[in-house]
Amino acid sequence: MMKFKPSFTLPPWRFLVVIGVLAICCLAISWRIVELHVLDDGFLKGEGDKRSVRHTVIPAHRGLITDRHGEPMAVSTPVLTLWANPTQLIGHEARWPELARALGTDPATFAERLKANASREFIYLRRHMTPQDGEKVVALKIPGVYSIEEYRRFYPTGEVAAHLVGFTNVDEAGQEGLELTYNDWLQGVPGKRQVLQDRRGRLIKDVQVVSNARPGNDLALSLDLRLQYIAHRELREALKQFGAKAGSAVLVDIRTGEILAMANHPSYNPNNRSNLKPDMMRNRALTDVFEPGSPIKSFTVAAGLMTGRYEPTTVMDTRPGTMRVATMTVRDFRNYGMLDLSGVILKSSNVGVVKIALDIGAESIYDLLSKLGFGEYTGIGFPGESTGSLPARRRWPPVETATLSYGYGLSVTATQLAQAYATLANNGRRLPLSLLKVNEPQTGEQIIPEEVSKQLLTMLRGVVDGEGGTGSRARVPGYQIGGKTGTVHKTEAGGYAKHRYRSVFAGIAPISNPRFAAVVVIDEPSKGDYYGGLVAAPVFGEIMSGALRLMNVTPDDLPALQQVELPPAKPEEGSRG
Repeated sequence: MMKFKPSFTLPPWRFLVVIGVLAICCLAISWRIVELHVLDDGFLKGEGDKRSVRHTVIPAHRGLITDRHGEPMAVSTPVLTLWANPTQLIGHEARWPELARALGTDPATFAERLKANASREFIYLRRHMTPQDGEKVVALKIPGVYSIEEYRRFYPTGEVAAHLVGFTNVDEAGQEGLELTYNDWLQGVPGKRQVLQDRRGRLIKDVQVVSNARPGNDLALSLDLRLQYIAHRELREALKQFGAKAGSAVLVDIRTGEILAMANHPSYNPNNRSNLKPDMMRNRALTDVFEPGSPIKSFTVAAGLMTGRYEPTTVMDTRPGTMRVATMTVRDFRNYGMLDLSGVILKSSNVGVVKIALDIGAESIYDLLSKLGFGEYTGIGFPGESTGSLPARRRWPPVETATLSYGYGLSVTATQLAQAYATLANNGRRLPLSLLKVNEPQTGEQIIPEEVSKQLLTMLRGVVDGEGGTGSRARVPGYQIGGKTGTVHKTEAGGYAKHRYRSVFAGIAPISNPRFAAVVVIDEPSKGDYYGGLVAAPVFGEIMSGALRLMNVTPDDLPALQQVELPPAKPEEGSRG
């Protein structure tokens, strides 16, 4: 029987080559294993971490905003934000209606939104839910639904201080007011936490805190909420009574330059901005400008006294109640005859202040107004603040000199006017205004000589307490009050409106030992009276009465604290200029 023999034989060297190649492969694989696990173990760990290790944000709450006494005006409260991973939630369609009802959303609308984002891995379901409501949704344990801890801004004072405090957006970033101005100071620094998650995004393990959250810094304002409430209330009532379009009130502590109250109407609720209109957001005391009218006469008289050419007893001939200045006729309400400077202020004589201005020159008045802060920022750093307008001329024609003397041809804000009267009350020393609580004494700059300041205060007292004074409704029983009324024509296309006015009162209290200066501006009163002495002065009186009482300022005349009936105020006889 024949044996089968193969037709070929494997040469010994080929076998060795195959064995060698296999050995090299094994060595290469072994080396790679050693390299990855011993020499370069960080690579695999990093790849694993990319798939399972996540860093979650630890929210940091925003700093408090408080009034000068620590009463909260803006606080951050913990809330829950719900989010979903649509790639996980899309496979549980049967539970969508249950989730939609828990979120207070229409099931059909919710289903459409989820399908439209089916390829995404993150969508918000509901921002800033209360912890109780958010936990109820989380407790449903619907796959793909998760929660995040966040903070939401809440404003306890509501509309009372809305224009000043401002508000934040949904991410707690300042958008308006002091929230915007001091955003970097108030905003906290979020922390970071390392966690392990599975491929579906579910939390497996809380590994460690990488960095702790740092809360924002608190902000103590100069405002006194008690006075802010009073200013807000009185301004609101005045607008209702006189059918006015808007109004502003500013109260300043003359010794520190602190703004104790700043109210505006119309206002809004920063906690519910669903019906918010841009016109309601303006802090009119800082953004709206107007021709101040008669309140500027105080500084025209001050400029005259500062030249040394006039004394409080200097007599001015205002007969016959009119005077011709170039192409313009200046008129008083009636013929006041001979008036000393106190009478010029008391009667608000246009003719009297124009004669002073033409005598001393507009440059003297302009220089004083400029030093008082008109035409420039107040320095409080509020967003959107207006500078107003104080025109500088190389040569002042007589007409411009005349109009400047009684408050036309320039524009100011209520806050600028309040600062000017605070300077007058502070023995002529101008202090920087502040919306923050001031702990250190301020030095300031001497603008008006102390003697002139005292003379003006006496004159301004006559406007309120004197016989026939236009500001009698600003009286506060028991205290000496001084101030200046104004009824200013508003401008329109082609000139001044005949029946649209701003009612103004700027004043100081108490005259014997000044503590506060305040300005009230009522825009377009349309029902009944429109004179500053009848519309703005009573608001000033109520605000100042609250300030003097709450700050425990000693009365000048204790018996006068008994309720007295105030005489009717006279119209600003020269304010129409």
